[in-house]
Amino acid sequence: MGRYIEQTEGQSELQQRIAAELKAKAAARAKQEGEQNEGYHKAPDGVDDAAYMRGTKKTTTLAPVWAIIFFLAVGVFIYFIYKMNH
Repeated sequence: MGRYIEQTEGQSELQQRIAAELKAKAAARAKQEGEQNEGYHKAPDGVDDAAYMRGTKKTTTLAPVWAIIFFLAVGVFIYFIYKMNH
């Protein structure tokens, strides 16, 4: 039992060292890529100019009602097609 604990402790130290090295390499690579792509991702969605949004309206609270009406109309249409074929 004692050897098993020593073995897992040794593995965890090795794993911690490897994880630390990988984190350092990833951070260095991210920093290097960040310098190359300076200013590319300043906006959260990648859009620099949101002028296309001017003059648009927000969705009203009746949008779910219109969706229900649409699906009911599609259902009625399918029902009529079904009744005509049978």
